[in-house]
Amino acid sequence: MKSFLKKRPFKDRFFETLTIAQTVLYIMRFCKFPFIFLLLVGYAFGISNKDEWQIVWADEFIGAGHPDPERWGYESGFVRNDEKQFYTTKRLKNARIENGHLVIEGHREFPADIDLSSSSSKKLPKIEYTSASLHTKGLASWKFGKIEVRAKLPKGQGVWPAIWTLGDNIPQVGWPSCGEIDIMEFVGKAPKNIHANAHFRQNGKHASDHKIRKTKDIWGDFHTYSIEWNAEFIHFTFDGKRYHSFRVKKATTSSGNPFHKPHYLILNLALGGKWGGEIDNSIFPIGYLIDYVRVYQKR
Repeated sequence: MKSFLKKRPFKDRFFETLTIAQTVLYIMRFCKFPFIFLLLVGYAFGISNKDEWQIVWADEFIGAGHPDPERWGYESGFVRNDEKQFYTTKRLKNARIENGHLVIEGHREFPADIDLSSSSSKKLPKIEYTSASLHTKGLASWKFGKIEVRAKLPKGQGVWPAIWTLGDNIPQVGWPSCGEIDIMEFVGKAPKNIHANAHFRQNGKHASDHKIRKTKDIWGDFHTYSIEWNAEFIHFTFDGKRYHSFRVKKATTSSGNPFHKPHYLILNLALGGKWGGEIDNSIFPIGYLIDYVRVYQKR
């Protein structure tokens, strides 16, 4: 995929490296204070690594109206986990760009104008709640890199917002063989916890690697959720601080490793279900706000 940023010329990088080397040698010869020496050396190497990542895909949610169809598709219907929401498609009430944010909004309603034919469920329950789930499936996917999302989570019993990925090959191998990375999950019934997880198949059964990050009043402001993912580890961070590392080789099987293959991204607001639990109907409408999504890869 084409880089969002131009590569720096070799000549610029050469002279920057030379300047850093000269600075370090000068300090080693003349500096009398070790702490100043360490500070300057750290700064010098920081400059050399400042362009370690480059943006390869992003959405800053500028403008108004529907999310960009070149970046986002939709899940539709009653999809998974016995969740209570019906995911709608291209419905501004449930997903829109507004004031520089992607707003995914849950409603308690009994709509009669939603087409149920796109639902994968054969026996359809009555619609009582609507929401949205956006994904990049078929539009963009990545193997390794850093995925960073700044978001403001909803508050209330029954909410279940998430930022997560699935392997591109899910139609061929199914879940969990495709692999799943939960960059962030939150359930309103446990308001002091955010969750990081990796799901995969091991010894023919579902397996996972889960970590809870304790926090306070998570819904009060925007926070940054991200992963740094390479062939050996997936590191999970909250506001730039790492709190979990998953060793990728744990998911290796005779057919390969799902975390060595491309994944696409999903942003959704689920309601109720197996984990979300009982829903407090007094919270609606309830909004999940995403400020930006940025995907980086190594230069």
